[in-house]
Amino acid sequence: MADVKLLALDADDLAIISAHMQDAVFKVADLSFSPRSGLFSLVANRFVWEKAERGAKSFERCRAALTFKRVEAVRSIGFDRNKTEEVLSLLAIRFAVKGEGPDGVVELVLAGGGVIALDVECIEAQLADTGGAWETTSRPAHEAD
Repeated sequence: MADVKLLALDADDLAIISAHMQDAVFKVADLSFSPRSGLFSLVANRFVWEKAERGAKSFERCRAALTFKRVEAVRSIGFDRNKTEEVLSLLAIRFAVKGEGPDGVVELVLAGGGVIALDVECIEAQLADTGGAWETTSRPAHEAD
């Protein structure tokens, strides 16, 4: 498997990272924010959508790191940050520009209604696979709207 390494500097780039991170799972303990450096990161088990074929009997997950630079503040709702072993599932990553931009809010939308909101100076995100893939028999499924 070729490791994914992506950089996002605008909303279109961020949409590509969002597609690769859809259905990634991680523990609350895997979230990190350093106010001094303005760096927010999470390490997750990413579902490898780019290799998932309909009707297949097995799929892959891999370990991946997602980082955002130029983060001014982090807020969250819908989960308890003190429950470090709680597993969260990422559904999408969205960006809402403030005023004329480039600053805005990056939202990490979680299953169950949770959200992690990052106030950013601008979009500067990186996604990188950090380890080998492993097989899983379950493929995430979503109800159609």
